[in-house]
Order: sequence, then C-alpha cells, then structure tokens
Amino acid sequence: MAHRVTLIPGDGTGPEIAEATRRVLDATGVEFDWDVQQAGADVMDSQGGNPLPDHVLESIERNGVAIKGPITTPVGTGFRSVNVALRKSLDLYGQVRPCKSYPGVRSRYDNVDLVVVRENTEDLYAGIELEEGTEGALELIAWLDQHGLGRIREDSGISVKPISVSGTRRIVEFAFDYARKNGRRKVTAVHKANIMKFTDGLYLRVAREVAAENEDVEFEDRIVDNLSMQLVQRPEEYDVLVCPNLYGDIVSDLCAGLIGGLGLAPGGNFGTRAAVFEPTHGSAPKYTGQNKVNPMAMMLSGVMMLRHLEERDAADRLEGAIADVIAEGAQVTYDMKPTRDDPTAVGTSEVADAIIDKMGVRV
Repeated sequence: MAHRVTLIPGDGTGPEIAEATRRVLDATGVEFDWDVQQAGADVMDSQGGNPLPDHVLESIERNGVAIKGPITTPVGTGFRSVNVALRKSLDLYGQVRPCKSYPGVRSRYDNVDLVVVRENTEDLYAGIELEEGTEGALELIAWLDQHGLGRIREDSGISVKPISVSGTRRIVEFAFDYARKNGRRKVTAVHKANIMKFTDGLYLRVAREVAAENEDVEFEDRIVDNLSMQLVQRPEEYDVLVCPNLYGDIVSDLCAGLIGGLGLAPGGNFGTRAAVFEPTHGSAPKYTGQNKVNPMAMMLSGVMMLRHLEERDAADRLEGAIADVIAEGAQVTYDMKPTRDDPTAVGTSEVADAIIDKMGVRV
C-alpha cells in the first residue's frame, strides 16, 4: 500500500529541491501518494497574510508524515519562522540532525558521525518577546528592578526563556531511545548551567535524572561553549548531543561545518502525532529558478523519512546512491566542486538524474 505523505515544496529554491527529492524517492520503488501542500512567503497573498495555512497543518496531522523544502524566514521583520510555527503547532518536540562524513566531500575532517537531538518547542525559540519601549517591557523592567533581580535599560527588547521539567524529560528520553535504537554509544547533554541556574540548571538536573534511568547508554554533559571548542578539536569524541532549542540550532550548524556544509545536513522533527522531514539549510531565494542548488540535504532527509516508514532497504539504497555520486564527484553542484566556479558543476535536476541512475532505474 502506498505511503500517504504531505509534500510541502517551500519557497525560493525549495520547489526545485523538492521536485528532485520526490523523483529520487519515487525511484526507490517505494510507493508514495503525495499530498502536495503550499506554505511560505509565496502563498501569503492568497492566504490572508498567513504563510502556514490551516489546511497544511491538517494535511500533516491526517497523514502523520511530511517532507518539506526550505521556507524563507525574514530577518528582523515580517512573520516569524514557518518552521518554528510548524513545530509548535504540531508539538514536534524532538528534532534529529545527523552530521555524517561522506568520502569525496571537501572538509577538514574525516569520519565524523554525530547526531544532534534538539528540543524544538521551548527555550528562547518559544518566541515570547517584548518589544522595546512597550508597556509590557517597561512594566517587566520595573518589576525586576523592584525585586532586586537586576537593572535593565529601558530601551531593551526582552525575550523570555522557558525550559520545563516535562519538556526536558521528554527530549532527553527521546535522545536515549534514539541512541539505543540506532546502536549509538553515548549521549551528551549540552547546557550553560554554570550561568543560567534556573533554566539550564533545571535542564542539566533533569538530564542527569533521566540518565540514571538509562544506564545501558553512556552519559556525560558539556557546557555549550566548551563543547563547541571540543567539537572543532576532537569531533570523534562525541556521538549523540541532546540540546535545548537555541544551542541545538547553533551546534547543529557547527557540526554541519565539520562534514562540508549545510548542503549535506538533513533533519527530522518528531512528535506524538506526526513527523516532518526537512533540509536544515535556507531557501536561497537569489538562486530561484536557476537549477543550481544542491538538493542532497533534502534527499538525505528523505532517507530519514524512509527509515521512519520502516522502508530500510530503500533508505539504504538511496543513501548508497547519494554517497556514490558524491564520491565520484562528477555529477554534483557547484558547492561540492573544488572551486565554486567549476564549469563541470551540474544542476539540481542533474544530481537527481545521477542518483536515479546509480539506483539502476529511470523515471
């Protein structure tokens, strides 16, 4: 029976990447019934200014699985991130970002194989903010001063950082379950509990409690700045990193840098009602329509989706084909060539063609 999957092409270069990914997924031989839904900046005018229409969320909840292309997030102004809204609306509390070396990729490191597990719904990314000069911001500043909790300049914008016992417990349990299911050896909790005693301190305390209940998997913790230095020096010492929301976003990009960049960085978001798979890079709108950008991060997200759907043979064949194309280095996009102006670079759709050929099928 075909898997009913919501496909969100995204905006910017998203539709090109999504179409290339759809083609290679169909070429695995797994049957999909694609439920195509539009979201992002391109649909706002027709949806009353809403970049994430209700019918998109309803489709994901109905199907239980989705794969999406990148969606533009305005910097400093405009709507908040569609990705963040999607995770909060569907309670996709656990994000998994594998960072794995593939032979043939230009990088300073070999044999990196890390997984970042990121809490997806709390922390500063909860989006609880007060704009500078507003009544709410001024009242909070006055209250903090009155109670001796610190003087804050009156022209400050304020973000609130909620980290809960229940939210921390479920993401750390998720990390241990992921490690156990995937044969991983160690979980490292990432925090800044030396400074933020009642948020990151809570996170660390609960992580240690969960670790004591999962003694079959090794556990340690690291302060986030120290971890960042050690990842650059000795990435082989780490395996599964479980992080609060903001640190997880930053650390996962650092880890992507260890393996050659975001063009090879897939992601999956998991909750109790649905799972949504997506590349971790942006939408690169300046390249829209040019058949230029690297689709492999979304394709590798498709590999994650296949494994989630228990289509493991197909996942292995697709990942193997991607790895072969990377190793040969001929049919790859400009960002994976020795120089970015290499005239032998191919386009998005040609990468899909090469991967499909490696799987021995044509669509």
